[in-house]
Amino acid sequence: MKKKELVETHIVPKLELPIRLQEYGVGIFKTLPSKSGFKKAIKKNLVRVNNKTATTALYIKGGETIELFQTSELPSAIQKLKFPLKVVFEDDYLAVIEKPPGVLVSGNTFVTIYNALPQNLQKSTQEDAVRPTPIHRLDYPTSGLLLVGKTSTSIRALYKLFKHKDIQKTYVAIAIGKMDTEGTIHQALEEKEAITQYNIEETVVSERFEYLNLVKLTPITGRRHQLRKHLFSLGNPILGDKDYFLEHKILKGKGLYLHATTLGFTHPVTHEKLLITSELPKKFKKIFPS
Repeated sequence: MKKKELVETHIVPKLELPIRLQEYGVGIFKTLPSKSGFKKAIKKNLVRVNNKTATTALYIKGGETIELFQTSELPSAIQKLKFPLKVVFEDDYLAVIEKPPGVLVSGNTFVTIYNALPQNLQKSTQEDAVRPTPIHRLDYPTSGLLLVGKTSTSIRALYKLFKHKDIQKTYVAIAIGKMDTEGTIHQALEEKEAITQYNIEETVVSERFEYLNLVKLTPITGRRHQLRKHLFSLGNPILGDKDYFLEHKILKGKGLYLHATTLGFTHPVTHEKLLITSELPKKFKKIFPS
């Protein structure tokens, strides 16, 4: 049996309302700041509350002692990844970086955005500073803006903004074929409601694909592969998509033409209204130079 070693302890301050442990625990431990990582630790019986093994159903009311344990399954040190990232915005509480295509946000591999963040961002000077943690995900082939929390307070607040749909995200894609100039796609995904609004900003005639459309996409919900699946359901898949494509109309070797272009939200600490934008990648501009 593997020996468990206590690595961090957290005392819960007074809370206005009870909150589920797996929600409260995001960012409170420096060695395990991510939501998925903390949830896994609970399921592996590595989290105790008031000296009792915790469960994901437990609610925290205030005053509890939360302990994080570690076994040989959880590495105590993370090798530094030298992977330059473009930082679009950064302060002491959060950051926005540009994720390049063809890299995972997080996962079991070494080359991830999560592992590259500490080497690309300034360490927060706040008392509750933690390892920089992505607040949401972008698919492996998708590029664009990614929001990152740098303190436990900001991480919890940003997760709450996403939960209540108070963060506005827009994407730009190049879609294949003839399309209506605008529309709203209502199509459930994995038996859950999924809604995407779209507007065509420009269209060019293509010898190979008939038409190529520069499409602005606003996801109202956030399901896995939502934008890609929704455009494919219209018969207008995203150029370069290897998973959702029409026969004889797949572009190989150029990657997916889907880019997260804007993030709009109110800063959870300074309360400043932020609208962060990203330029289109060069491969988009080759097709739509204006």
